[in-house]
Amino acid sequence: MSTPGDRGVVWLGSPSFPDAAREALKDTQLRANLARATSTIRDKRLAVASELDDWEELRTSAAAIKRRTARHLDHYLVQLEESVTAAGGTVHWASDAAEANRIVTDLVRATGEREVVKIKSMATQEIGLNEHLADAGITAYETDLAELIVQLGDDRPSHILVPAIHKNRTEIRDLFAAEMGHWGEPAPDGLGDEPAELAEAARRHLRQKFLTAKVAVSGANFAVADSGTIVVVESEGNGRMCLTLPQTLITVMGIEKVVPTWSDLEVFLQLLPRSSTGERMNPYTSTWTGTTDGDGPSAFHLVLLDNGRTDTLADTVGRQALACIRCSACLNVCPVFERTGGHAYGSVYPGPIGAVLTPQLVGVENAASLPFASTLCGACYDACPVKIDIPEVLAHLRAEVVEAERADRRAPTPEALAMKAAATVLDSPALLGAAQKAASLGGRALARRGRIGRLPGPLRGWSDTRDTPVPPAESFRTWWRKNRSQNEGER
Repeated sequence: MSTPGDRGVVWLGSPSFPDAAREALKDTQLRANLARATSTIRDKRLAVASELDDWEELRTSAAAIKRRTARHLDHYLVQLEESVTAAGGTVHWASDAAEANRIVTDLVRATGEREVVKIKSMATQEIGLNEHLADAGITAYETDLAELIVQLGDDRPSHILVPAIHKNRTEIRDLFAAEMGHWGEPAPDGLGDEPAELAEAARRHLRQKFLTAKVAVSGANFAVADSGTIVVVESEGNGRMCLTLPQTLITVMGIEKVVPTWSDLEVFLQLLPRSSTGERMNPYTSTWTGTTDGDGPSAFHLVLLDNGRTDTLADTVGRQALACIRCSACLNVCPVFERTGGHAYGSVYPGPIGAVLTPQLVGVENAASLPFASTLCGACYDACPVKIDIPEVLAHLRAEVVEAERADRRAPTPEALAMKAAATVLDSPALLGAAQKAASLGGRALARRGRIGRLPGPLRGWSDTRDTPVPPAESFRTWWRKNRSQNEGER
């Protein structure tokens, strides 16, 4: 999993979003799974958010903190490095996916181990860490239940919060029964598809890994610059096992995850659980600062990942995407995601946030279809706890895609020629009148032949994805001359 420039993020060979979405829409089971899951999470989020009288003020505060941090990101990252180092940790800087993978692989090799346990991490998925470790002879075991399901199925995550949202519990039961034994403790005989049974099977499967692993790899939800504290929030407790039992802990974190102070963190810890799982607080919120003798890992490494984030920061409109706290609220309200699922985006980051973040991390030329994977309805903006104006960024990136395509062509596109011709016609009353008359005559002719829904020749690309109405028998200008202008004369 890599892209030009070794940035990762998108899966090479993936079809464009329109092609992938067309196939996904044919999968009725997928659509049923998505509709059931997203509606449940969406309703829970609305209920718990409405309990807070200051919900909108919290969103405004979070957006302001993210803007201030982005403006002074260099300062806060240096402060974070100093704080982590003073607390006994080691900080590594990675400019791209290749460098981050090399750093983590070398750190694991230095311990002599050939297995690691992992906490769910978007950053490590972004750089393709598991695949890179496997190439080096190191096996990474996912311990988050949904990530375990994806790994056992040799699958790809399809949701930021619930990576296996595209599977129902019967499919998961069958997968556990068939694959668990190849990775460790097999599933019990006669395993049912009740959630409690599935969770118990996963718990038994993972217990041995937790007790024997000497190295753990995690991501980070936040990092507090002034203390060097790293924060991971989760719902199952698997993360706590990874953070406390191994001797070495390696955390891969995007540079945008830093917040200045603990008081800033307080705002996000109120917003994140409500926006993600619809809970008032996360069941497990783990924080650690460097290393402590006799408590937890004896070696801590923090890998600060750029991987296109600095380039994104330079875009004064697009940089909003870096404020994302990975809650997935935008996915759960998006009518496009609910019908296509996350795989159609061909990226580690699906849904509305993926449509604006991925093209910036890898370059719009490598993900040109994603900014168009939206209705621009604005539901994502209303749901975002940090007020990322996703529709604004989508429109901004669409313009960049068009400009990039224009720069790659020596001759103007048919669309550009059509727009130029339209400007000429609209600028001339005589030409406009003639064009309206011709359109009316042509439209009625096509209607008589039953072809009005599909335009001929080069115009077919337009009508293939849009309904083409029959033009009216007369234009507004003609109606006006027959009716209103005569009445005006009588006055």
